[in-house]
Amino acid sequence: MKFDGALIKEQGVTFAIVVVKPYVLQSSSKESIRASFVPFLGNVPIILMAQNSRGIPTYDGRRDIVRFLAHINPARIPWKHYTAS
Repeated sequence: MKFDGALIKEQGVTFAIVVVKPYVLQSSSKESIRASFVPFLGNVPIILMAQNSRGIPTYDGRRDIVRFLAHINPARIPWKHYTAS
């Protein structure tokens, strides 16, 4: 599995962001998709992030973290490409 994401510790909270396709945020299986990243990122809150055609991000996950991310420029997030087997 290959994916782009970030593991972040901010204001005493550690969480992960995973980039997904926009349709995932509307999927009824998004919770199982979120859970599939736990073995790679750890038992932390996992936020799913999708971008529209103009590059504007939409976040899905724990509300306090999503509110925080809504005010952050995505370019400031320390993105990393993960390769996991």
